[in-house]
Amino acid sequence: MEERLKAGFVYILTNRKDGVLYLGVSNDLATRIEQHRSGAVSSFTKKYQCHRLVWFEQFENVHDAREVERRMKAWKREWKVRRIEEINPQWDDLVVHL
Repeated sequence: MEERLKAGFVYILTNRKDGVLYLGVSNDLATRIEQHRSGAVSSFTKKYQCHRLVWFEQFENVHDAREVERRMKAWKREWKVRRIEEINPQWDDLVVHL
């Protein structure tokens, strides 16, 4: 029997508009954001206070999400900023949309 793959999310956190960017992947975005906010994961997000979810995209499975994350990590910052501002020009916290 084939294992059913969970959906995956690629997401970007920041500390403020035009601030530090953190790119991550998860199969449970709401839980992962809470982990970042509580300081339970990622010393980077803890150090730079990257708690504002400014962009995310859902994928059919976590494997696809990991591949997109890998490619996006090689992007220039301006490309990531453009991706954020396409859907969130004010850099609002999107946690309310989860």
